[in-house]
Amino acid sequence: MAISILEQVKIQARMLVPLVKALQAELGEERANRIVRNALGDMFRELGEKFWRARRAPNLGANMASAFEKFSAGGALDYDVQKQSVDAFEVNVTGCRYAQFYKELGAPELGFLLVCSLDFPMAEGFGPDVKLTRTQTIMQGASHCDFRYIRIKSE
Repeated sequence: MAISILEQVKIQARMLVPLVKALQAELGEERANRIVRNALGDMFRELGEKFWRARRAPNLGANMASAFEKFSAGGALDYDVQKQSVDAFEVNVTGCRYAQFYKELGAPELGFLLVCSLDFPMAEGFGPDVKLTRTQTIMQGASHCDFRYIRIKSE
């Protein structure tokens, strides 16, 4: 039986949070966070590439809708699709159990580092013509996360 991404994140957090806190104490928060972001960013960029290659159609909206279904499995996310087309996918996440979990751990800033900040490297893995914009997250105290994926037309 496959476990949800939320459950995977919870399992990983039990090891990563103490490790990141130790790195921050030893190296300073900024340097430690940069190392963690770079190390995990490469992995998530590769995951994005694999996800995108597995899709047969170059339909950005359909591909991102599929991704959001996976990340919201098990009730992990509440979200409203604002726009879905071949070249765009816009969604507002209005409820996030990832943020709730990290808040309960007392480490919402590490939730942002270990979950939210990895959305951008993953989107880079979708290819140079896909751009993600997000101006706020629940993890950082906003009312919702505003994901905006667009396909950039090459000239």
